[in-house]
Amino acid sequence: MRFVIVGAGRVGLRTARVLGESGHEVVIVEKDPTKVSRAREEGFEVIEGDGAVEDTLGDTDLAAADALGALTGDLNDNFVACMIAKEFGCRTVMRIDEDYREEIYRKYAQDVDEVIYPERLGAIAAKNALLGGNIRAVADVDENLQLVEFTITEQSPMAGYSIEELEFPAKARLLAYGKENEALRLPGEDETLDVGDHMVVLADFDVLGDVRSIIVGETGRAAAAGGA
Repeated sequence: MRFVIVGAGRVGLRTARVLGESGHEVVIVEKDPTKVSRAREEGFEVIEGDGAVEDTLGDTDLAAADALGALTGDLNDNFVACMIAKEFGCRTVMRIDEDYREEIYRKYAQDVDEVIYPERLGAIAAKNALLGGNIRAVADVDENLQLVEFTITEQSPMAGYSIEELEFPAKARLLAYGKENEALRLPGEDETLDVGDHMVVLADFDVLGDVRSIIVGETGRAAAAGGA
């Protein structure tokens, strides 16, 4: 998947790292020259400029992006960046500081897909917000392995099949399974995979995209682009 991160500060750069470590494509937008240099030194593609300006965001190829995370410390800049990305059909995640009042949260939450308080949630939560509700990173086990929880969707090619019929790549293993609104448990081979069910998978970063296609299916922009 391809993500645009606006802001290469503490939150933005950490989020970019965890996304990159999971094998995703990341482009960062940052106007501070020092932060631009630091992000480039870490190997990220960086567009130098103001993320609240449409021409700057246009240089990131938003039409090919799955989501944009506006993670600067400026609420207004974050909101403008999300509104621009929304016009391109991107999922939008906006950072606000935890000292903002509840009425401000509600005001902006109506216009973006998700609002986050990174001081409370951390970069891993920002990553999960960008990935969307059907995919949740549980833990990075080591350099090459990640524990991920997936939700079966109507687009899943395995919906209606049994766990016994489920075929994962060699570097992926199903660890737990749960029906919708029920606790996770060890999977049984005769369990039927229904929409809304949850599956926790341990997988190598190289095959996470294939596992996602099998369980979640190709939806939205990912389907148009031929997958993650």
